[in-house]
This record gives sequence, structure tokens and C-alpha cells, in this order.
Amino acid sequence: MKTLSNQAVGTAHGKLILIGEHAAVYNEPAIAMPFLAAPVEVRVEQIQGDSQLMSSYYKGLVDTVPDNLLNLKTLIETVCVDLGKPSDSLSLSISSLIPPERGMGSSAAVATATVRALFAFFERSLEQETLIKYVDISEKIAHGNPSGLDARVTGSRQPLYFKKSCPYQPISLELDGYLVAADTGVKGQTRQAVEGVAQQLKQSYVRTKKLICHIGKLSEAAKLAIEEEQLRQLGALLTEAHACLKELNVSSDKLDLLVETALKHKALGAKLTGGGRGGCMIALADTAEQAQTIARELMKSGAVETWIHALGED
Repeated sequence: MKTLSNQAVGTAHGKLILIGEHAAVYNEPAIAMPFLAAPVEVRVEQIQGDSQLMSSYYKGLVDTVPDNLLNLKTLIETVCVDLGKPSDSLSLSISSLIPPERGMGSSAAVATATVRALFAFFERSLEQETLIKYVDISEKIAHGNPSGLDARVTGSRQPLYFKKSCPYQPISLELDGYLVAADTGVKGQTRQAVEGVAQQLKQSYVRTKKLICHIGKLSEAAKLAIEEEQLRQLGALLTEAHACLKELNVSSDKLDLLVETALKHKALGAKLTGGGRGGCMIALADTAEQAQTIARELMKSGAVETWIHALGED
């Protein structure tokens, strides 16, 4: 975040669920990763006239944003009121490399960057808990009842180990490896996937509960692998987690194809990430060259976009 003459910039980034999705719904642990390869930047400038919002999705007045951007309109107005500053005569320009509706924290990242930009523009200091409070306001409008996870990860540089009703635990990340993410081009179907798992629990409780608990154990082991810098062990855990998610019927043919492609080209591990039935997958590589090879092959296999993130990157 930097302040310039009559303008300021706020930044954030995407997030990925490394391991534990779906099991987290049933009080099992999971790990979320900041994904710096998908950055967001919001630039605030003083202008004459009514405030404007400029993005790839919408260009126009803040007062007339479409319904799916009302969270941003409310966020801007709330921050300005709380700071005792006018919310008019501002131009907010959003630049984001995070695709929406892919489980990568797009709305939270934009909100995080917006709050940071506004505080910098008005030359006010911003504490982390204050940032999270404002992002949660935006997320509640966008998603109804968010967990608060995206608000924390999109503004942080550390992975978070989390479990329902427990404090978030930051994990120190010193791994020397690369995380490749690929977009299937299909919107994730999180709600349908979650409902599907719930239905399986009713129909085959013992089998489904065993899978959910095993994913939780894999998350615990993944935390240890990260802390002990065991990259290959982490990769094996990711692949095993995907097998469990596949058994829970939250994967898809496209996701499975991309996971198989990554493993065929020497990924240390690969799995879907997020809600599933579309969205994105991730693969772990030990070198930048291998990560680039995996990314190329994923595109050949039908991915519409890929990103490479160096783990432990500051």
C-alpha cells in the first residue's frame, strides 16, 4: 500500500483451500493459502463530480452500481462515514487477476484492497482487526453468512489452519516449492456439492463419515508437513485428499482430468480446491521449471487459465 499525491493504492491477493474442504463443514480442520500469483489492486483518486467505480465488470457511478456490487458501494460509504470523510468526488479503479466464482476469494480480496486504499488515501493507519471488520461487512452483503476466512487470508501472507469454533492458527511457510493453480473454466457449484455430501451422510453414514474424518487427518498431517518443510510428503497428502473428495462426489470429470495431467507430468501432488464440481485445481511442484511444464500441460488439457505461486514468497 502506498500513498501518492491525491491518490493511493491498496493491494490484496487471492486465496486457495490447500486441503480440508468439505470436511471443514463437519468440524474437521482445513488449511487456506494466500495465493500471491492472483493479485488485486485498487487505486483511489480525487476527482470532480460524483464518485466513480472502474473495473473490468462495471464502469460508472458508485451510486448506480448493479446489485452484485452493492457490497462495495456499502463498504466505501461505511469507511468514509467512520473516518468522517466525504464519499463523493472519488474514483476507485479495480484491477484484479482473480476470476470470480472460483472459490479464490475474489470479493474479499477486492474489499481488502479497497479498505487499504481508502485508509491510505485519507492518511489513516489501519489495524488488521479493523481491516477484517470492514471486509466482513462487505462479505456479509455479498455472501450472506461468510466464515470470515476469505477476509483473513486475502490480506495475509501466511497460511491459516482453521476449524469451526476455534481460533485461526497462522502457519509459518518456508517451503521451497511451487503451487500451480488451474481454472477449469466452469463455475464451482459449492452449494450443490455441500448438499450432496450431506445427502451422502444420510444415505451412507459410516462410509461418508469415515471419508470426512480421514480428510481431517490429512489436514493435520499437511500442517505438520508444512512446518517441517516436507514438500514431497505434502504433495502425497494433497493427492490422497483428492481421492477422498472424489469418493464424496464433489469432483468432476474436468477436475479429475487436470489432476491426472498434473500427476502424469511429475507434480508432487494435485487435487481440486474449493467447493468442487467445477472451479479450480492445484498441483505442487518442486522447481519453477517443473511448475511451468505442469501449467503448460494443464492448458493443453483444457484449463482456461493457470497461475504459479512460489511458496514461501514474501
